[in-house]
Amino acid sequence: MELGEPIYVGKAKSIYKTDKEDELISLFRNDMTAFNGVKKDSFAGKGAYNAAVSAFFFDYLEKNGVKTHFIKMLDDHTMLVKKLDMIPLEVIARNVAAGSIVKKLPFKEGQILNPPVIVTDYKDDERGDPSVNDDLIVALGLVTRDELAEIKEITHKINKLLYDFFDELGLIFVDFKIEFGKCGGEIILGDEISMDSMRLWDKVTKESFDKDVYRFDKGDVMTAYAKVVEKIMNWQKENVK
Repeated sequence: MELGEPIYVGKAKSIYKTDKEDELISLFRNDMTAFNGVKKDSFAGKGAYNAAVSAFFFDYLEKNGVKTHFIKMLDDHTMLVKKLDMIPLEVIARNVAAGSIVKKLPFKEGQILNPPVIVTDYKDDERGDPSVNDDLIVALGLVTRDELAEIKEITHKINKLLYDFFDELGLIFVDFKIEFGKCGGEIILGDEISMDSMRLWDKVTKESFDKDVYRFDKGDVMTAYAKVVEKIMNWQKENVK
């Protein structure tokens, strides 16, 4: 399948048209950014790691009743996906207090959030992806209240599935960001699920295995990403017949 013209170039992915109106190509690049693009680098193999993990979890979620935009992998860093009308919201589920929630609110780093907390940011780089509540989301016309309730319900389901999965791998699923879109009026999970969009801590040492390794110079980020990929692929070998 040939790449058409690019329709979106993000911080780490590029989206292209295909010869089918209802399908797109998502190319996972090796670029890595932090602090809203202030810190930038490129790491060989990074795109392939995120693509592999995203493909695995899209397939895993589909098998557990969550609809996604994933169709298939075309190569190690190129994914064929359903075309969605993306909703400009970042939906963030937090199981443990870390990152911005600790800076902005009186939570302690590592504090367990039970039940998990779901927050939403308006996806707009120029405005710094501001936090928005339900009323603002509806006022902006992004989704209806019923659609927002469905998004939160799906997010809770995804969170539970992934929290239990990573727990089995010896990792704490601290938090993650996901995005949704619509296809034929149906709300479907899009974007990606990778180490770029989640926090993972070792259950014993609390060592980070995510983008924070890069953000805060905690070590070699590619070694951290490779460790997650290795754990997932080992699980797959043992559990998928």
